[in-house]
Amino acid sequence: MTLALFSSDMAKVRPCFTLLRRLRDEAVRRVPDITGLSMGMSGDFEDAIAEGATVVRVGQAIFGKRPTPDSFYWPGATRDGA
Repeated sequence: MTLALFSSDMAKVRPCFTLLRRLRDEAVRRVPDITGLSMGMSGDFEDAIAEGATVVRVGQAIFGKRPTPDSFYWPGATRDGA
């Protein structure tokens, strides 16, 4: 499971998913019972699925925006991944 870089720039986000997929593929060669790949959230799940995600977290897409600001969950981060 991973959360990608906190950015709206998919060119920065997608490599996070690509890396996790590669790590999962390597792990499967050693432990064939590994079947899932959990990555992606409401804002980036399409790219996560394109990279092989089998589980995505889409709470905000279903329930709406969180009542607290993103900075509460990612202190010091900006939406552009800085």
